[in-house]
Amino acid sequence: MKRKEIQMNRMWKYFVDATAQIIEEEGLENVTIRKIADIAGYTASTVYNYFDELSHLIFFASMRFLNPYIKELSFYMTTGKNSVEKYLLSWECFCNYSFNNPHIYNAIFNADLGSKPEELLNNYFEAYQNDLTGVSDEVKPLIFEHNISKRSKAVLQKAVEEGYLDSDDSEEINNMTILIWRGMLTTVLNKRRDYNPEEAAAETMRYVRKITMNALKKPLELS
Repeated sequence: MKRKEIQMNRMWKYFVDATAQIIEEEGLENVTIRKIADIAGYTASTVYNYFDELSHLIFFASMRFLNPYIKELSFYMTTGKNSVEKYLLSWECFCNYSFNNPHIYNAIFNADLGSKPEELLNNYFEAYQNDLTGVSDEVKPLIFEHNISKRSKAVLQKAVEEGYLDSDDSEEINNMTILIWRGMLTTVLNKRRDYNPEEAAAETMRYVRKITMNALKKPLELS
């Protein structure tokens, strides 16, 4: 890596880590460019030399809080005996973490970033390569895919190949699962119902399991 690239990478991390500090101490909604610049020890204009907009910094900083989910997803996936179980387990893990930290997961998977999220993800993991330590090859494609629909579809496609689901049914399951999760996340964020994180995750998974199991073409194989 050239000296200039090393310097840019170092500056990039200063601002991302400063943003993560504000999120942890004051909440995501209180992040501003001025606060980031003050903590990092630079001017606001310097921040904009490295990041096009505040939403990108929030996205990168929010990724710092995804480490526990990324690590545990690998474990969840290894416990599944077949593609259907792996699909349900991947969503169970995602729900458990997302409803415990809804603002972070909303910032990463729902917020308008104004550019290609996949490029932002690649930039993030280039800077924070240690976040991928211990992550299984089966899970890595899910992590590098920002589009939640494509992430979910990749696991369901294996269920189609194994004869558990029709292709059309897998498409419907994918769409309905995402709508259910986003609906519950919005409910939690807006405090429209008095759900705690465990209740929100359990209620979401109850519907996801129901629509998935009702579409099976053959019984699941038991070990």
